[in-house]
Amino acid sequence: MPARLNDHDIVPFETVPGVAYEKRPARRPDGSIAEGLFNAWIWLDNPGQYNSYTTDMVKGTIRAFRAASNARDVVAAVLTGVGGKAFCTGGNTKEYAGYYAGNPQEYRQYMRLFNDMVSSILTCDKPVIARVNGMRIGGGQEIGMACDFSIAQDLARFGQAGPKHGSAAIGGATDFLPVMIGCERAMESGTLCEPWSAHKAYRLGMIMDIVPALKVDGKFVANPLVETERYLDEYGRIVHGEPKTGEALEQGKAVLARGTVDLTLLDEKVEVLCSKLLMTFPECLTKSFEELRKPKLDAWNRNKENSRAWLALNMMAEAKTGFRAFNEGPKNKREIDFVALRQKLAKGEPWTEALTEELLPKA
Repeated sequence: MPARLNDHDIVPFETVPGVAYEKRPARRPDGSIAEGLFNAWIWLDNPGQYNSYTTDMVKGTIRAFRAASNARDVVAAVLTGVGGKAFCTGGNTKEYAGYYAGNPQEYRQYMRLFNDMVSSILTCDKPVIARVNGMRIGGGQEIGMACDFSIAQDLARFGQAGPKHGSAAIGGATDFLPVMIGCERAMESGTLCEPWSAHKAYRLGMIMDIVPALKVDGKFVANPLVETERYLDEYGRIVHGEPKTGEALEQGKAVLARGTVDLTLLDEKVEVLCSKLLMTFPECLTKSFEELRKPKLDAWNRNKENSRAWLALNMMAEAKTGFRAFNEGPKNKREIDFVALRQKLAKGEPWTEALTEELLPKA
């Protein structure tokens, strides 16, 4: 070994509030510790706002992935969120509404950071595992799909929110979804904004594996709110992973209310995958995942700059209105009146401050 190893970090690594970085000992498949080797766990730590990322958290995530990528003793990186409710729900809507709304020049710079965060995942020199501890929505879904593997607890939900809240899913979803699940399912997810269960996401190939997280009377049970048995309906469609309805849904809610969330099985499954990655030639592994990332990376690099420009300009109209509606509206009404908006635009009414104020939901 050289007498002195070069430092390839641009600046000394420091964590920032809202992002935690820890190195956990790497383990062999038999559970024994591989001395001197680690897995880097990167935590989004904003559970009070469903682990939505602020501007500073985006910076911290970039730096954390850079640190994991450069660390000679790190085998794999694990991206996750604190708590059992949310992996990540995307950008912090309070910050969006209070600072970026109406400021396209500022949002453009923010989107440079966001692009760099996605790229830091897609170009990490270590395989990246998304430990999906809860809902993965909007930009959270996009950074999750940038990861190489996703393992989820089965109460988690997956989806996009853009067209419902004044944006478009062009922070990675429109690049990754067609590659991962095909064009029509990508269209469904990216435009309708209807969240999918973890079981449906697994069935369609969006995630690698799922484990139960609900514990009732000391035993793990599958998500009681969705159909977890695979069968065909009267039209020959696969029902596995679809939401329950009617009496079955009410019974499921009762089971959910009796249980507690326990992520033990999720952690065990993540550790098993990390141990499998440990037992490979490191350079051969790196080359393999670099090549397998190319479809996602190629699509991302083709589109990220013009997407950034559009998202910035959109902060003057629909995004400004949608983010304010979500942030300021009553808890059960955080969307604008879409019909009223379309009617006004059909008559040629321009976007004005008065129009925005008129469209915001009222208590």
